[in-house]
Amino acid sequence: MQHLSIFPILIPLLFGAIMLLPPISRDINSQRITSIVGTLFLLISSAALLYQINTEGVQLYALGGWQAPFGIALVADKISSLLVLLTAFLAFCVMLYAVAGQDKGGAYFHPLFMFQIMGINGAFLTGDIFNLFVFFEVLLIASYALLIHAGGKQKTQAALHYVILNLVGSSLFLFGLGILYGTLGTLNMADMAIKVGQLQGETATLAKTGALLLLVVFGLKAAMLPMHFWLPKTYASASAPVAALFAIMTKVGIYSIFRVYTVIFGDDAGELANIATPWLWPMALLTITIGTIGVFASPGIKTLSANLVIISSGSLLACAAINSEAATSAALYYMVHSTLASAGLFLLADVMSRQRGKAEDRFVRSRPFVQPRLLGFGFAISALALIGMPPLSGFVGKIMILQATQSSAQTMWVWPLILIGSLAALIAFSRAGTTLFWRHNGSVAAEAEPAKITEIMGIGLLLLASPILVVFGGDISEFTQQAAHHLHDIQASAYALLPGVAQ
Repeated sequence: MQHLSIFPILIPLLFGAIMLLPPISRDINSQRITSIVGTLFLLISSAALLYQINTEGVQLYALGGWQAPFGIALVADKISSLLVLLTAFLAFCVMLYAVAGQDKGGAYFHPLFMFQIMGINGAFLTGDIFNLFVFFEVLLIASYALLIHAGGKQKTQAALHYVILNLVGSSLFLFGLGILYGTLGTLNMADMAIKVGQLQGETATLAKTGALLLLVVFGLKAAMLPMHFWLPKTYASASAPVAALFAIMTKVGIYSIFRVYTVIFGDDAGELANIATPWLWPMALLTITIGTIGVFASPGIKTLSANLVIISSGSLLACAAINSEAATSAALYYMVHSTLASAGLFLLADVMSRQRGKAEDRFVRSRPFVQPRLLGFGFAISALALIGMPPLSGFVGKIMILQATQSSAQTMWVWPLILIGSLAALIAFSRAGTTLFWRHNGSVAAEAEPAKITEIMGIGLLLLASPILVVFGGDISEFTQQAAHHLHDIQASAYALLPGVAQ
């Protein structure tokens, strides 16, 4: 049990490596079984880690016995363990969908899938900002290859833009890390949080430059305006399992913003206290606005899903700008909801596209669905959840965000944009549903194929999460409140991880 903190990294690493070895690498069925078993083990170990953190408190795992701030440290607290469990559940559902046939579109899908999960979990668990960069690169390298899974000109073009932007982001990340290491002499997050308050004058100005460079990098990962433009085309062109897995990718950037600019550059950072807030406010509000415009302009269900991801990113960035325990708690709940609901819609959109013939997912008159009742029910659940209508989790998440506003100015800006975004989603889903399910002619397309049982299972589990988040909303919100309190308490998030340092 003392090694549970590293299991979410080791399990996908080992299973990914196993699937590169013969004879498993030559047999798609063996790879499918291995992936399902691996994601199931990951889900079980992540749930056990969350239970351990909830009962025993934060776990600091020093690799090789080298204690922080000199060694590589993993920090499993309530926020990181919650997001690791979210990633594991998402991976299991997406893999159930992929093994029905989507995984045959290109080579090495299963190992790459595992390596991306490893990078995502590592980013959530690391206690060192340099290793955050390392895990960013692991998940990005895997995502480059996954993005062109199943090939095609459109995928290649979107992948090229995605790769170039992220290479620029990686360069800026290194520049920022170099500046911060030069000014603070450490990249351990807890150690940085303690030392940053002592900076003054030119040294503080230099550290501020490095911190704002990191904000650009995290903003790129989180699809924060004006660095959002890569997301709609990238997500819409990716194969369904990849797009669904990518639903967690923007959350890695948002998590990094919460972790770095609350723990390191938060209220106790002296001259650098809350340096990100003046930048986050306009960017968050504009991100919601541009996402709302994109929702209205979406020509198909896949692009609509991608633009809804931008709206959810803007809403979460607004929580980071509010910078309070209530806002962080609301963001964690909404992050879980939006990730699972968005992933479910991406998978559902793929099934719809395969049953409409040449029209695919576009909002045009086409042939009827093979499974209209099943798809209609799934579409209704997805729509209600993502719009934020009661009684599903989107409503609870948005109410929590609205209640987290602390001043009349915050209320004046956040409330209208959140509500207008929901109205835009309502209009877009109404238009989409009318076109997809009612405007059809002729008979079922000859090439249309019904959803397979594992595809239905994957989508069903993701959609079932929304009502479950409501049924257990009290316990979950209490957990997120505790997680938010820990993040905003420098004694718990910094000094407790460096027992040799006196406060």
